[in-house]
Amino acid sequence: MEAPPIISPTKTLPFRSASPSSSLLFRRKHRLNCGRRPSRSFTVRASSAASDDSVVTLLDYGAGNVRSVRNAIRRLGFQVKDVQTPKDILNANRLIFPGVGAFAAAMDVLSKNGMAEALCEYIERDRPFLGICLGLQLLFESSEEKGQVSGLGLIPGVVGRFDSSNGVRVPHIGWNALQIREDSLILDDVGTHHVYFVHSYRAMPSDDNKEWVSSTCNYGDNFIASVRRGNVHAVQFHPEKSGDVGLSILRRFLYPNSPLEKKPIEGKGSKLAKRVIACLDVRTNDKGDLVVTKGDQYDVREHTKENEVRELGKPVELAGQYYTDGADEVSFLNITGFRDFPLGDLPMLQVLRYASENVFVPLTVGGGIRDFTDATGRHYSSLEVASEYFRCGADKISIGSDAVYAAEEYLRTGVKSGKSSLEQISRVYGNQAVVVSVDPRRVYVKNQNDVKLKTIRVTNPGPNGEEYAWYQCTVSGGREGRPIGAYELAKAVEELGAGEILLNCIDCDGQGKGFDIDLVKLISDAVTIPVIASSGAGGVEHFSEVFMKTNASAALAAGIFHRKEVPIHSVKEHLLKEGIEVRI
Repeated sequence: MEAPPIISPTKTLPFRSASPSSSLLFRRKHRLNCGRRPSRSFTVRASSAASDDSVVTLLDYGAGNVRSVRNAIRRLGFQVKDVQTPKDILNANRLIFPGVGAFAAAMDVLSKNGMAEALCEYIERDRPFLGICLGLQLLFESSEEKGQVSGLGLIPGVVGRFDSSNGVRVPHIGWNALQIREDSLILDDVGTHHVYFVHSYRAMPSDDNKEWVSSTCNYGDNFIASVRRGNVHAVQFHPEKSGDVGLSILRRFLYPNSPLEKKPIEGKGSKLAKRVIACLDVRTNDKGDLVVTKGDQYDVREHTKENEVRELGKPVELAGQYYTDGADEVSFLNITGFRDFPLGDLPMLQVLRYASENVFVPLTVGGGIRDFTDATGRHYSSLEVASEYFRCGADKISIGSDAVYAAEEYLRTGVKSGKSSLEQISRVYGNQAVVVSVDPRRVYVKNQNDVKLKTIRVTNPGPNGEEYAWYQCTVSGGREGRPIGAYELAKAVEELGAGEILLNCIDCDGQGKGFDIDLVKLISDAVTIPVIASSGAGGVEHFSEVFMKTNASAALAAGIFHRKEVPIHSVKEHLLKEGIEVRI
């Protein structure tokens, strides 16, 4: 089905609403959210740029990663014009609002600079609009994210948090399937494909908003995955992170009357898929070039006379290859400190910028997310460092040693200081943007009560026949053990604001004998946030084993992908044969 033609920027149309309880009448009745109307009214005049059909106006209020949205728009043949004033919204030929971060903070910014009123007026006139993630949520009456916070009030309903008590992990992170209703338009080619979600809050369908709902998704309950009224669209998922399927959705919005050049291959999605993640350990080689390497129990040097860094490829090239091969996410781990570099010159930032131009699945970056002072004496907070990574294309950041110290302090005092990198970044960008990377090693004990930390009976006894072990957390790349167990750390960082745990295991790293099932089961049973199993994959059967025996949401591998021993598509084909849902 073709969309209505794009409306001329100078023409004013009444907003088409299915009932008086939605859109303009609803907002005015309840005096909601777009702020007090100014004494003057906005005038709508098309600027020379806005009248150009090759331009997309982007509402970026400065929170989180919108670089991938920009890259996707450019990939589809459009230029990007940033909103600077409310008039830029009203003059837009087509407007995309990729909302990222916290509901209250976004509404505060939009209201203070007059964007909220302009946005309401633009949408009420049925102008071409696409809201993404928070850009959908803000259309509703209010959110419970930070108490009761008013939204734009264009759609009836309250945005609430997922209920983890019914067994779902919060945040909802990963590739899930849609239940698409008729007349969804931009979703016409999605079918049974998976799309990428990352959020802790959602709006629920009701009789009051049912005329808006174009698709739902099941995660514990059926929540609203997308809405549509006329030329106004909004989606809870991230099309710019949903691979070819997501690009087809954006193309449908940008080219409403044109057939797709390339339709995605048929999908098989019915529920939340298990994720297969490709990890790239990035560091400088002995010549100073950034390369992808892989350690054997964290040792990344060849056992040769030269003792050179093990090189397995270039980071941007490999990231692009893994995207093409079907990786659900790509994770960069920066294992070189670069402590003397000014923040803007950090080599990993350039890697992210280039990778995000052609990789349209989530990108995570870890390593060096901490406070530091460069060679000139300039101090940077961990929040500044994370913000720069987000601006350069990261969707999530991974915190390692800093999270261990924060957890230790929290367990010692019982107080959330709010000063740790974990707390600061999750407070500004949301917990779904923060991954805690844990590097534990197995410590065997003869008796379960030998230590005060969580101890479990292990499947494979220790070297002296020990039946029990605890998992000691380490820092500094595994070089220093800490007096805290992986179980205790996982519980603590969840409390402090982590949205996901990347669970490594030093004992299994590079061994190719499978993930540490005992460890993954221990942690994935202990927390309600998603857990990524890492370290030890050597064959396709190790992926099905970890998904069948534990509650891991994803599994990550590095060396077997770099060395082309096990292709990503072979892993997914195997998982499908074993009855495990994956994205294809």
